[in-house]
This record gives sequence, C-alpha cells and structure tokens, in this order.
Amino acid sequence: MENIIIIGSGPAGTAAALYAARAGLKPLLLSQGMGALEKAERIENFYGIQPMSGAELHAQGEAQAEALGARIVRTQVLGVSGFDTYTVTTTDGAYEAIAVILATGVKRAAPPIAGLRELDGRGVSYCAVCDAFFYRGERVAVLGSGDYALSEAEELGMAGSVTILTGGAPQTFSKPCPYPLDTRPIEAIVGEEQVEGVRFADGETLPLDGVFIALGTAGGSEMARRIGAALDEKGNVQVDREMQTALPGLFAAGDCTGGLLQVAKAVHDGTVAGLSAIQYVRTYRKNHPEL
Repeated sequence: MENIIIIGSGPAGTAAALYAARAGLKPLLLSQGMGALEKAERIENFYGIQPMSGAELHAQGEAQAEALGARIVRTQVLGVSGFDTYTVTTTDGAYEAIAVILATGVKRAAPPIAGLRELDGRGVSYCAVCDAFFYRGERVAVLGSGDYALSEAEELGMAGSVTILTGGAPQTFSKPCPYPLDTRPIEAIVGEEQVEGVRFADGETLPLDGVFIALGTAGGSEMARRIGAALDEKGNVQVDREMQTALPGLFAAGDCTGGLLQVAKAVHDGTVAGLSAIQYVRTYRKNHPEL
C-alpha cells in the first residue's frame, strides 16, 4: 500500500512529490510525459530560474524529486477507483494508495470533428463508466487509438455492439484490440437531436447510437468524473482550499482544477495538495494502525 500516488509529473505533480518526499512518505509519481511543458520553448516568467525550455524545467523537477526520495514510474494511467483507499490502474499494472493527487493537466483541444460539440450530451460522451447504463443493447463506438480507448470500451459491456474508431490516427495499443476496428478518418458525427452515426472522410456512414471520446490518455477531469468527484461547469475538477475533491483522500492540483494555466499556479496547487495529502495520510495511518 502506497502512502501517496501522484498522477502527472508536471509542475503541480512534482511540487506535491517534493513535499511528500521531504515528509518521508516516499510518494510514487506516475509520469505520463511532459504535458504542456513539452511545447514551452522558453520559460522566463517563473521566479528564481534562468530562462529555459519546458523540457529542461521538467527534467530538473523530476531529478529534484527523485533526489529527495520520490519514486517515478513512467506509465499510462487508465483510471482511478475506490473510496476509502484507492487503486490506480495503469498499462503496467495496478497500484494501491491511501491518497491520490490528480495532476494530469488538461486536454487543450477537442478533435476537429463536425457535430462533436453540438451533440455533446446527446449521444457524445466522455465517460463510459458514467453513461454506459444508458446504452444497454445499443450500437456505440469509442473514438481513440490507444489503451485509454480500450479501457473505455471495456466499460461498455452492456452495449449491443462496440466499435473502436481511430479517426485515422496511428494505433498505440499495447495489446491486441479485441473489438471491431475502423481506422478511417472521420468527417463528422451526424444526427439531428441525438447521435445517429459517424460519417467517414470517404463518405460512408456508420450507424451508431452513441460515441465515447477517449483520445490520448485519461486526464484529471476524466478520472475524477469516472470515480464520482464533482466537476464545475467548465469541466474542471472541483477542489476546496486544501485541494481536496469531494472524496476523502483524493486531491487535484494544477491545470485540471482550472484558473491560470501557468507554472507558478501549478506549483502553488501542488504544494497545497502535497501538504494536505501528507496530513491526510498521517491521520489515516494513526486511525488504521494495522497498516
């Protein structure tokens, strides 16, 4: 049983790891890559550093966290489940923890597919766990080309049929895809009041009752939604002043909580989340001496 698992090694996640490591809790940091920092060519507005690239800042942060005792595992996180304690499922296996900090950043762009926004909530969904019940016996598809898409498809067992649509993107599945697979580029999601199908770039239409979006990796909002934590009207993870969600032991920090998408704000959030998670774990272990 881990003390604290931090999902995301950007400024928010790494800041949380620094404090948890200094507290002797040996946090486990699950890194899914650099996120937004990868596209930052030059950072010169963060206190106390010489101008550097986002990649350089990310590397320095990870090295600092490891030097203090944090452990870093590079893997893709598929989801979080639990309540009193948590299980984090990854492509490399599952990890259990007393506390989890979501610091995954945000997905900054939706795929440029006509009809996607217009039919959001009317057949277009971003959460299979949340909405699978409504598609019992119906025809659904999952849009995605990696393990996150397979994970979402597995949640749709009550559907009549499940198809994986890659939309023309390269396949990055780490295991064979057991579902019907269509790799053609998608031109539009079609339907008047509800989703009726997807139209491919070649003009052919696949009749569907629902489309689940699972591009790339699961972000903080997707994980929070799946486990039952609240989101605000903009889809950001709702947290209190201690960066805790509505679920005890589940915290969130950085871009996934909204506000300024800046390194300084992410570091502040991660610091607060790390300190809050430290206190939570210490109290939890005091009340559960068997651990």
